[in-house]
Amino acid sequence: MTISENLAEIHRRIRTAAESAGRNPDEIRLVAVSKTRPAADISEAFAAGQLLFGENYVQEFAAKTAEVQELVIWHFIGHLQSNKVKYIAGKVALIHSVDRLALAEEINRQWGKLGSVCNILVQVNISGETSKSGTTGAGSLQLVRECAQLPNVRVQGLMTMPPFFDDPEAARPCFAELRHISQAIAAERIAGVEMQELSMGMSGDFEAAIQEGATLVRVGTAIFGSR
Repeated sequence: MTISENLAEIHRRIRTAAESAGRNPDEIRLVAVSKTRPAADISEAFAAGQLLFGENYVQEFAAKTAEVQELVIWHFIGHLQSNKVKYIAGKVALIHSVDRLALAEEINRQWGKLGSVCNILVQVNISGETSKSGTTGAGSLQLVRECAQLPNVRVQGLMTMPPFFDDPEAARPCFAELRHISQAIAAERIAGVEMQELSMGMSGDFEAAIQEGATLVRVGTAIFGSR
């Protein structure tokens, strides 16, 4: 199948999953994960109507943005080192993977130089896997509070990556837990914090994520094929 056909199928599945949960499908945005993909694939997806693309690696992102001519919207979704923030400053609409205060402070500093505000999500490591980045569920409220003090950073929600399971239903408790954490933080009514985004769900489990409240699903393989 072509990238265009894959995108149409993903959107169909998003609609079905949303409707089965009594949600409006328009509340869910698809992030096409374009890491390791050539610029030509991004151009093909853009031509099919896909605007939002997620990149994981700063060096690859920098090279790709120089090559991609289309007016795509970039999100940074991978682990981000503080010393690399300057290379993406002002070039991404959302950073999904803020997992520590030092990173948020550097984002604040770099976007401050531009006189701009960076929208971020706080990454929560629900599963506690040492191989995954993210603050703890218990630490997420404190990190959101600290980020809210930074004038050039705006917290818009949370992100998580569950363990890999063959059965997508096995990831559902992680998605439900992120939703509960988000609701608890929202109830604190922290000034400047909008808990409106939940970034969760990938090619193998995005339907379960949508049924548990995802607003952003990060899909790569199901759009572009196996790497």
